[in-house]
Amino acid sequence: MSWLEDGWRHVWLPYAQMATAPPPLPAMRTEGAKIYLAGGRVLIDGIASWWTACHGYNHPHIRDAVAAQLNAMPHVMFGGLGHEPAYRLATRLAALLPDPLNRVFFTDSGSVAVEVAIKIAVQARLNRGQRKRTKILAFRGGYHGDTLGTMAICDPEEGMHSLFSGLLPEHPVISLPRDAASVAAFDLFLEEHAATLAAIIVEPLVQGAGGMVFHDASVLRHLRRAADHYGLTLIFDEIFTGFGRTGTMFAFEQAGVVPDIITLSKALTGGTSPLAVTIATDELFAAFLSDSPDTALMHGPTFMANPLGCAAANASLDLFETEPRLAQAAAISAQLKEELEPCRSLPGVVDVRVQGAIGVVELARIENPAGLRMALVEQGVWIRPFRNIIYLTPALTIAPDELSTLTGAIRRVLSARENVWSTRTRFS
Repeated sequence: MSWLEDGWRHVWLPYAQMATAPPPLPAMRTEGAKIYLAGGRVLIDGIASWWTACHGYNHPHIRDAVAAQLNAMPHVMFGGLGHEPAYRLATRLAALLPDPLNRVFFTDSGSVAVEVAIKIAVQARLNRGQRKRTKILAFRGGYHGDTLGTMAICDPEEGMHSLFSGLLPEHPVISLPRDAASVAAFDLFLEEHAATLAAIIVEPLVQGAGGMVFHDASVLRHLRRAADHYGLTLIFDEIFTGFGRTGTMFAFEQAGVVPDIITLSKALTGGTSPLAVTIATDELFAAFLSDSPDTALMHGPTFMANPLGCAAANASLDLFETEPRLAQAAAISAQLKEELEPCRSLPGVVDVRVQGAIGVVELARIENPAGLRMALVEQGVWIRPFRNIIYLTPALTIAPDELSTLTGAIRRVLSARENVWSTRTRFS
């Protein structure tokens, strides 16, 4: 195809070594849980475009809302001007979340939403004259984005940004307090270093891009108690986990605790357009109020609160209110547990785990992710393995037979790797 061949000489792909990366598959349209390729091939999408398309692709309610907004006002600056989609969305998000999470700051990507969360946590201290509390405590296995500020709070050794170790602002990264030893180490670290910290940040229940690593809700409760004891801001990064992915609307609900800041993106617009929010408590917001402009939050992405994105997000919230998304997530969870469990006995598989509408098959290693990906494509599915895992995060609206196609493809490809696929993919 000429557009693909011509553009291949100019495009720089994400997370890809361009010297060896194969050309991408030419996607022509999407519908529901399906991706239609040039030439007529149809793939069942197992990851909902990096878990954004929670309602499936091209949901008519979202599509119609965006089309109407496009006719009325595609974009207008958010500085000095307000528009109904953003103000309605802020009101609805605040109503969805427990008090006192009431102040919504709009951005255009998850990474920037986390940057703003860090900025709020640190500047609130500065505004109160606490100039030594500037560090953010993060955790091994964590991932919070690809911008410079967020890279500094990702896992510096196991994460994808280890090349930049020593060049980024230094923040402490320790083990999550998930067992007796790590709880003791966590408590000791805070006892010795809390005076330097502004905040703690964590991905609640699931560390996503760090390897789909799960932890119990009790971890979040321990973090909340520690943050309260030492007067720290607790940030929950729900870019991945928000909007039904873990089985509840927000992952933190399963722990019965409330963060001081939450970041949301990905499924916020139902996978339709870029939009993110950083939502803070009234107390944090109050730290920025004074007669001096110096205490204001000096941040403002050009496309923040884009009306098209806000219209899509409002339509997405409509669907959560009127369609049984959480029940669908529960059904997906049960089906994933049943249909992925047989993988546990296959050679090279070290773990099978499910949390809500997230299914993970962990391998000892994957030597050729691209080869494994293409083996799955030949089975009629779009799944993008990374590191040493194969994972599923399908649309919450996926049909049971479509989900079975995904799980069946994983079982067949892993079962066949010692013969048909062994020389072509070498993924274990």
